[in-house]
Amino acid sequence: GAMLARVDAGDEQLERKIHYRQQDLVDYSPVSEKHLADGMTVGELCAAAITMSDNSAANLLLATVGGPAGLTAFLRQIGDNVTRLDRWETELNEALPGDARDTTTPASMAATLRKL
Repeated sequence: GAMLARVDAGDEQLERKIHYRQQDLVDYSPVSEKHLADGMTVGELCAAAITMSDNSAANLLLATVGGPAGLTAFLRQIGDNVTRLDRWETELNEALPGDARDTTTPASMAATLRKL
């Protein structure tokens, strides 16, 4: 959502190529690990993150929107005052009882999806 909003606003292009290095890869990056030499477009990274849960693709895209704080700010701008992202892949997958980091609610997810 945040990425496509940037595209719609003219701040990003799906065809823009993003180059990255071996040290940018994190666990479970089945698509992005195959494109170290040539990089991937924003659109390709979106597809890899959404359809293959490619963690490095998600992090590369997250970096373009200002990291976890930038994504959370985008969510606030569209009226989601609950969802928050605090960490990058793969750390954000750690779930400790009572830890509010990287959380949302079903109602917030549904409302945000409707807005997008």
